[in-house]
Amino acid sequence: MTRQSNLFPEIEEVIKGLNPQTISEERKAVLKPLVDFIQSKVLNDQKIRLNFICTHNSRRSHLGQIWAQTMANYFAIKNVFCYSGGTEATALFPMVAETLQNSGFQIKALSKTENPVYSIKYTDNEHPIIGFSKTLDDDFNPKSEFAAIMTCSQADGGCPFIAGAEKRIPITFEDPKAFDNTAQQAEKYKERSLQIATELFYIFSQINS
Repeated sequence: MTRQSNLFPEIEEVIKGLNPQTISEERKAVLKPLVDFIQSKVLNDQKIRLNFICTHNSRRSHLGQIWAQTMANYFAIKNVFCYSGGTEATALFPMVAETLQNSGFQIKALSKTENPVYSIKYTDNEHPIIGFSKTLDDDFNPKSEFAAIMTCSQADGGCPFIAGAEKRIPITFEDPKAFDNTAQQAEKYKERSLQIATELFYIFSQINS
């Protein structure tokens, strides 16, 4: 697998510290449909659109979107476009931005409203990810030919049908929100971010380009 090292050095260091060996065989079976989706698109030289979906589009779906785009760059998988959305729009939770910043992402608030818009950069020369909370069918997101990755069981159960999705793939994560306003908050957000990063590292490492 080709790797290119144009990510910010701090992000590179975080990625080097990930250990995909910690992923169980049961969990790999959960991840396999996304590996297969990406691989089939690569083989057919098609665009790979991934929409990470959670209830509020405030935590796990953003972490999924941002780490997926980063791993696609790390493994030099071309034509990968990552998105996120919710069954309702709220705001990108500030601790998510702080956690990503601590991992080396360059984050700038473009607007400071109730639903702020962030520029999130992982490398100097690629377009930044635009992070803000939105519904899954927002005009910012693709309307067809995408995989809907359900990152929380509530959204997975509450959205039996995702309009336009070519494939629906449940890959759910525990919500770090449970630790908001506790002494463990920063640690638990970091833990969830690194779990998502590790699993996306594994997914993209399986792709033959």
